[in-house]
Amino acid sequence: MGMYLNPGNAGFRSMIKGFYVDKTGLIAYINNTLGTSAKLTCVSRPRRFGKSFAAKMLCAYYDRSCDSRDLFLNLEIAKAPSFEKNLNQYDVLYLDITWFISNSKNIREAVLNLQEEVIEELRETYPTDRPNTGSLPVELARIGLGTGRRFIVIIDEWDALFREARTDTDLQEEYIRLLRGLFKSNQTDNMIEAAYMTGILPIKKYGTQSALSDFYEFTMVSPSPLEEYVGFTEQEVRRLCDGSEVDFTEMRYWYDGYLLGKGIHVYSPKSVLDAATRKCFSSYWVQTETYESLKFYINMNFDGMKDAIILMLGGERCRINTRKFQNDMTSFRSRDDVLTLLVHLGYLAFDLEKSEVFIPNQELIDEFKSSVEDGGWEEIASALNESEKLLDATIQGDESFVAENIDRIHMKNVSVLEYNNENALSCVITLAYYSARKDYILMRELPAGKGFADIAFLPRKGKNKPPIVVELKWAQAADGAIRQIKEKRYEGVLKDYAGEVILAGICYDKKAKKHECVIERIR
Repeated sequence: MGMYLNPGNAGFRSMIKGFYVDKTGLIAYINNTLGTSAKLTCVSRPRRFGKSFAAKMLCAYYDRSCDSRDLFLNLEIAKAPSFEKNLNQYDVLYLDITWFISNSKNIREAVLNLQEEVIEELRETYPTDRPNTGSLPVELARIGLGTGRRFIVIIDEWDALFREARTDTDLQEEYIRLLRGLFKSNQTDNMIEAAYMTGILPIKKYGTQSALSDFYEFTMVSPSPLEEYVGFTEQEVRRLCDGSEVDFTEMRYWYDGYLLGKGIHVYSPKSVLDAATRKCFSSYWVQTETYESLKFYINMNFDGMKDAIILMLGGERCRINTRKFQNDMTSFRSRDDVLTLLVHLGYLAFDLEKSEVFIPNQELIDEFKSSVEDGGWEEIASALNESEKLLDATIQGDESFVAENIDRIHMKNVSVLEYNNENALSCVITLAYYSARKDYILMRELPAGKGFADIAFLPRKGKNKPPIVVELKWAQAADGAIRQIKEKRYEGVLKDYAGEVILAGICYDKKAKKHECVIERIR
């Protein structure tokens, strides 16, 4: 057992001692690729989404230097027909690129140091009289041809060098030559049984990185069929909440929202595990990196960028083209490039069927709020910070205050929130009532009675607040909106809430450029 060659199962053993969500089904997928033309797999995920956990799991399963049967016997993979055949049967080469970057005096030495250290360890296990060429691909090819053994290569954070040395093209070329020698040479089939790489960014559009085009990629934009291994699924989070006495409704409110294929909802593993451990909900995932990075990207001066952020803060979605993104952090040409990067970084969710992006959950909404407050977005920051007064005025029935403040929010963002339909009005209402999120679950187009309520604010568990049903009208009277609420019996969906229900009708008169508000209470 070594640092790089056959690192053992200690990492996975420590993982399963705490809150563990079984993701060993991924092993069955990799087993089916062994030795085939599909043996090169690259999975890109946001930071703290379980990439290293998966790498350690694969090491523990394949590493022939240890016995991992007891670790996997009660997990999903043990039911697979391929379980016994491949368990602890291979030489595993585990390369954590961040390790080599961190332990090199100069990042330009990282690729050289990687090859020197791994070759030294390989030669301890597979001695030879041949001179050391300093080339890792050559050394693996020597072993493969001499012994018939083929390696499973696991590279964690493979793109870290491209993120850390964004402008050093010489270093990037050196790294690419290494990867090309490993995965796209006439010796690859003789020395590689399978490869599994993790990273944050996809790999196919890195220019000279066409050397990696043989990899099968699974990304936040195109995760199928490995959606359930991106993060924690809703079913897994439910089971975890049941086992830790944590409220699932609150967990979903804080961390749900990454919508992947087949209707799968994915949660941030970091946030879910921290909330389950601490028995407290907070912004755990975003705390692992300063919001300055998000602020940098959303403040880029591309046409439509600010509009898109404001609309998404208001609960809307933005259609984007992800295909033009160059998969790096420097080659931005449009708003869509930046938004696509934010999907890969985990700040936005992507609906593949509709090609739309949106802010997925409360944790990320708060992060965007922090970024706009300190990023020269005075108009929208003011609206978000004053929203608590608007909520109080609504509960108190102060119709004129509500109408005047929604007027002001509209006028300050008139270039973005152009009023031509009720969807735009819905966006500004959501912005205006931003602070309500801490006490309410905001539901858009909530099924109720004989129709749909445009927006409903449902009190969160343990909050002593009245439910609020809002009907929006464009170019119609506000009292008509109240009448529609009563006629369609929207309040019926709130029958389980004791006490008062507040009905608010809000309309916009396009000619007068004014809002009108009517508020009533019912029991």
